[in-house]
Amino acid sequence: MSDLDDQVGAEVDRANRRVVETERRVADHLARGGPVLGRATSADGTVTVVTPPGAAPSEINLEPGALRMGPDALADEIVRVAARAARDAGARLHRSLGRVVDPGTANGLAELGFEPGAEEPAPERWSR
Repeated sequence: MSDLDDQVGAEVDRANRRVVETERRVADHLARGGPVLGRATSADGTVTVVTPPGAAPSEINLEPGALRMGPDALADEIVRVAARAARDAGARLHRSLGRVVDPGTANGLAELGFEPGAEEPAPERWSR
């Protein structure tokens, strides 16, 4: 084998070790913290959507008042809230994994659409 082949082989081995180590850190991190989920609620509090990053919603909760919207308006509201929940899930994934991966991998998450945006604020609820 030539020196170039040895160098390329060594670089491939090094890259493979980094991938395996990153995989282990991510798996350990997610096992400790549980699943990453995004959540969003409509302004009136009648529609709430929970979704994992990059997947269909895992929960859609409707309060009785949501049924007064009519089918088309309700469908539009669910889609709007689901989009906000998806952005929240992506941001949570990015922030969570950003703690255990190198900056290049974190940038790759953003390129995949998991932007490091601000966390979705919880709806304001007042009680005394």
